[in-house]
Amino acid sequence: MEEEEPPQLFLCPISMELMEDPVTVSTGVTYDRRSIQQWVFGHGRATCPATMQPLANLDLTPNHTLKRVIASWLDRGSPSTSASSSPSTSSLSSPAHDGELATPPLSRMLADLEETPFKVTALRSMRARIAGDVSTQCEFVSCGGIQAVARVMAQALTERDLSAFAACEEAAAVLALLPLADAASAGRVLAPECMAPVVALLQRGGAEARLHAMDIVTKVSGVAGAGDWTAGVEVGDVVKSLLELLADEVSARLSSRALDVLLDVVERSPPAKAVEVGAVHVLVELLAGAADRRDAERILLLLKRLCKCPEGRLAFAEHDLAVAAVAKTMMRVSQLATQLAVKVLWLVSVVAPSEKVLEDMVLTGAVAKLLGLLHVETPPATKHKTVRMVRINGAFWRQYACFPTDLRDYLRLLD
Repeated sequence: MEEEEPPQLFLCPISMELMEDPVTVSTGVTYDRRSIQQWVFGHGRATCPATMQPLANLDLTPNHTLKRVIASWLDRGSPSTSASSSPSTSSLSSPAHDGELATPPLSRMLADLEETPFKVTALRSMRARIAGDVSTQCEFVSCGGIQAVARVMAQALTERDLSAFAACEEAAAVLALLPLADAASAGRVLAPECMAPVVALLQRGGAEARLHAMDIVTKVSGVAGAGDWTAGVEVGDVVKSLLELLADEVSARLSSRALDVLLDVVERSPPAKAVEVGAVHVLVELLAGAADRRDAERILLLLKRLCKCPEGRLAFAEHDLAVAAVAKTMMRVSQLATQLAVKVLWLVSVVAPSEKVLEDMVLTGAVAKLLGLLHVETPPATKHKTVRMVRINGAFWRQYACFPTDLRDYLRLLD
């Protein structure tokens, strides 16, 4: 009979052999005592081999729970134990019994999740079980899976150690697989014990965990009647985290998802909160270098929403690249981008004009593009705003020597 491979968590991260005397270091990672002692004292290294983080101290805390579980696993695999565990050894090796061992009922997996010290491994098994299987996902929800996973996440926030946070990230990966398309499922996720950890992951999780958190938020925000996921959340902190993600440009996928969530946050909360944490500045910088059409359109939509408040218009006017970045997208990116760019310029040049913005519109070519729009087919609302901008600000723009003569004559025709 082929010997069963030990679970990965039973192996020392250094030697990759079954641990005989597991001990935990200050970073929360467990090693076999002999291996970690050789690493620290033999080689004189004061870092955690798995994470490469500095060790706060050189204490080696015995992991009695893991040691007992390994001993139990070894006992279960011994011939004497296997022979005496059942009167019928043939029934143990039957295909049906092997299948039951390989795929326990979801209800049992969820019950075990509450008790097992190896929550990351249990959650990974659960994730593999429900991935791509709609019927299993429905069974998971009906068995109270969302609530069970939420309890693991909530516990992680209270314990505040590395292994607990890893379990929280894995739990979010499980939730992200679910459709969450009905009000009942979305409501369970919106419960504080679940949503608070999701928001925490969005703010300080790893790249993959942040993606999962944003997937969850995007799904529940689209369910009618489910409630507002930003209720009880410090919106400024969430926006700040999203802006950091966008500014860091870790990956195109992360940035794209962050824009979607940021649009949802700005739609649900007063735009001034986003302006306070620097949203306009970051978005202008992103727009200036945006190469993707959809990214440019979403950034312009965000700027339009933020410029509806006085704080947003002021922040826009104070940024030296703002007008140039918006004007660059007109008649170049897409028709939608042009419409949004006109709306942004309307808000900053007509609703609450400033001399600096009007001057920048001349110097960056925004005025020339506005006049160009009058000669092409555009939606009536866009055409109307363009004509109004030109008529209202034409007298100011004509005073600039750099303003083209032919455009001056055109402005006179509109007067």
